[in-house]
Amino acid sequence: MSASEDQSRGASALRNWIANQPYLLLSITALCWAGNAVVGRLAAGHIPPVTLSFLRWSLAFLIILPVAWKHLVRDWGAIRAGLGTMVVLSITGIGAFNTMQYWALEHTEALNTLLLQSAGPLLVAVWSLILLGDRLTLAQAAGITLSLAGVLVILLRGDVTGLASIDFNKGDLIFTAALTIFGFYSVLSLKRPGIHGLSFVGFTFGCGAASLIPFLIVELFTRPLMQVNTANLLSLFYVAVFPSTIAYLCFNRGVQLIGANRAAPFFHVVPVFGSIMAMVFLGERPQPFHFIGFALVLTGVFVASRKPGG
Repeated sequence: MSASEDQSRGASALRNWIANQPYLLLSITALCWAGNAVVGRLAAGHIPPVTLSFLRWSLAFLIILPVAWKHLVRDWGAIRAGLGTMVVLSITGIGAFNTMQYWALEHTEALNTLLLQSAGPLLVAVWSLILLGDRLTLAQAAGITLSLAGVLVILLRGDVTGLASIDFNKGDLIFTAALTIFGFYSVLSLKRPGIHGLSFVGFTFGCGAASLIPFLIVELFTRPLMQVNTANLLSLFYVAVFPSTIAYLCFNRGVQLIGANRAAPFFHVVPVFGSIMAMVFLGERPQPFHFIGFALVLTGVFVASRKPGG
């Protein structure tokens, strides 16, 4: 066997090993998504949200298409049979969630969205009940209540009297709605057709980008155009490659291996990575209400995720 053949076999074995390590894949996902919140905050005011999301997914689609094409052709029959589900997944997980995240980052800090993302596992649990019929236990219901209280602390910025005036931060509300949509996507992805992972991301990336075209047209006439400069191009490169192509391949494979409910706790790794990035690159500083809200969310998830009788 030649040295090149030996190297090729070694690389193939490594790829196969990584593809079957769900916790490693989901950790990579969390790291990429944490960076997305920071880059999205840096891009706020420079790249309009729909433009950023549309270019992100269009570029990611072009990156993935050469390697996904043969799988798309082979799986097209199954995709057509489950076209409704595939289109809904594209619109929610690709088009809506990310556009709303970038919109939210125009009105709030990256640190807020990172901490709010900790409510993701509980939103997944609620959607699992609705879509899959997984019933909530008393502990899960108590955990959801605690975590929602934590989310409210962050939304109200630690001022409980804010409930009286309902003066929520606009960006925090937008991101909470976006996170609810992504919870729906996470659970519904388990009902996707039995197709190759590259077929799935290839279709959803392209369809998700296409779903943004009407909103992009409106934005082009109502917002300043993106300037073509080094900072904006670097932002586009990052969001197209890392939180899009790499993260979604890792996330979808991780969910496929261990399921949405077991994968959901990795939402909590995102704030760990992201908070460090936000403090280093954005100069953001955590406030006491961040810690209180985050602690409530984590306590709620711990209570909700405990096995019965555990």
